[in-house]
Amino acid sequence: MTNPVPAPQPANALAAPDVDSGAGTAPEFLISVIVLNYNGAVWLSRCLDSLRHQTIFPQLEIIVADNASPDGSAELATRLMEGWPNARVIRHDRNLGFAEGNNRPAREARGRYLFFLNNDTWLEADCLEKLGAAVQATDVVAACPRVLNYTDDSFQSAGAGGFDLFGLPTARRDYVRRRLVLMPEGCGYLIDRKRFAALGGFDPEFFMYAEEYDLSWRVWLSGGRACVVPEARLHHRGAAQVNPQGGGQTVEFRTSDRKRYYANRNHLLVLLKNAEHLLLLLLPMQLLLLAVEAVFVLALVRRGSFIKTAYGEAVRDCWRLRSHIREQRRFIRAQRQHGDLWMLRFLRGRFNRWDEVVRLWRFGPPRVSPE
Repeated sequence: MTNPVPAPQPANALAAPDVDSGAGTAPEFLISVIVLNYNGAVWLSRCLDSLRHQTIFPQLEIIVADNASPDGSAELATRLMEGWPNARVIRHDRNLGFAEGNNRPAREARGRYLFFLNNDTWLEADCLEKLGAAVQATDVVAACPRVLNYTDDSFQSAGAGGFDLFGLPTARRDYVRRRLVLMPEGCGYLIDRKRFAALGGFDPEFFMYAEEYDLSWRVWLSGGRACVVPEARLHHRGAAQVNPQGGGQTVEFRTSDRKRYYANRNHLLVLLKNAEHLLLLLLPMQLLLLAVEAVFVLALVRRGSFIKTAYGEAVRDCWRLRSHIREQRRFIRAQRQHGDLWMLRFLRGRFNRWDEVVRLWRFGPPRVSPE
């Protein structure tokens, strides 16, 4: 079991940001909140309102990065943040996906920490105060709040404590105390800005899905640590783009060809990039799991084109990216402080696909959209 993060000493206020040694001046804000948006008009009002009511609002920089949304949500964000001295909207000329869509505003951010926030979220008023205090009082470089469901206080996630026998992030567990985790939750991922830049940011080749898993491996391999801060609370809808029915609640099990393709391919890429030698043995295990899963899913959805895209193309595309993988392995090797034997401490018996088994039991066979 992962060791608890030492609790910080009580404090009446957040400490002032340290001097940014790279620029020679102190960061202008404690936290730069980056809200990546694509067609999120239905979610933005509550998300941004919760940021406006944060107890440390003057210490926040808020950037809404819009991935060329056709639903007018960029204009909505501009109106909602009108008059905020510490907020702005950045418009991308096309949909850059999650990875590069967040990398670009991160390069312009002026906070000591970056907080990557999904638009289908809202934060309790003291969330960022407690999250910021926790990371300043410990030696972690990345963290996440405790994630609750959008419409109530029921638990959703607290990051992944480790990886399973297939090299996939373990199914989420609840924690009542601060704990070290392999992967903070991606819907509200906080990381030291300088460390994020030194690690190369999110890998743009991922486009979407598993970016936070890949980044978290690099955090740990480079000598950093990550944790969950349960006293900081964030509410998250989840899968709002691919599974929009039900408003604030999930009412069906839905996926798409592209979603499953990126998820399958990118989890393979995490191992291919970050495993040094021993943990590469998890790769054939993951491929075997995908093969078995493909047969099972074909029996459920009865559409061969879905299996071809979501499984066949996902595996084949890893070969197409072999030059990128070699380049990334060289980059990671230069920063590596921990090898595969050290990383075995994150190996868990908790099965990654358990959450999907629960959804299958609750909602029945998945509905698959072809886009």
